[in-house]
Amino acid sequence: MNKAIIAEPTPQEIKETKLYQQWGLTDEEYQMISEEILGRLPNYTETGLFSVMWSEHCSYKNSKPVLRKFPTEGPQVLQGPGEGAGIVDIGNGQAVVFKAESHNHPSAVEPYEGAATGVGGIIRDIFSMGARPIAILDSLRFGELTNERTKYLLEEVVAGISGYGNCIGIPTVGGEVAFDACYEGNPLVNAMCVGLIDHKDIQKGQAKGVGNIIMYV
Repeated sequence: MNKAIIAEPTPQEIKETKLYQQWGLTDEEYQMISEEILGRLPNYTETGLFSVMWSEHCSYKNSKPVLRKFPTEGPQVLQGPGEGAGIVDIGNGQAVVFKAESHNHPSAVEPYEGAATGVGGIIRDIFSMGARPIAILDSLRFGELTNERTKYLLEEVVAGISGYGNCIGIPTVGGEVAFDACYEGNPLVNAMCVGLIDHKDIQKGQAKGVGNIIMYV
């Protein structure tokens, strides 16, 4: 019985065919990897790792320039970008904590779990700041509802968002949805969590000092 052997592309083949472009890396980024970071051509695995870590999902490389245009400082801003979530003072020693996250492609692959884990991530970011999550919201985009797969994605994404929040007692209090053929291949699944906190309870994701215990799981 003959078995086909599929060999992964060599570093030279990756460069010549520009395979890295299919994974979202630009020519400039590939050149930086080759010349400045590794000092050689990256192999198949290394190219894949860079493409993932430098993707929009992991590093927000496309949205960061846009997000930087928004105001992030002010007397009422207790925590701006740089921590798990933003915190805004509402007076009387209390504050509101906000976090939004997109789980677009995971939801396109496995809609219930993709949407649910997106919600789980933002709930985590809220309580890791020391706050109590109180509400979830969402903003969704799908293809036309005449498509059977779109109907399936809509039902499962909505179920995933509500299911995760409901099982730990956090209601989905609002959201909005729109349908357009341009979202046929990849829906947009944006979820947001809001929490409440007293100023004195705000936590930062920083470990400082000598003698801290490290738990590696």
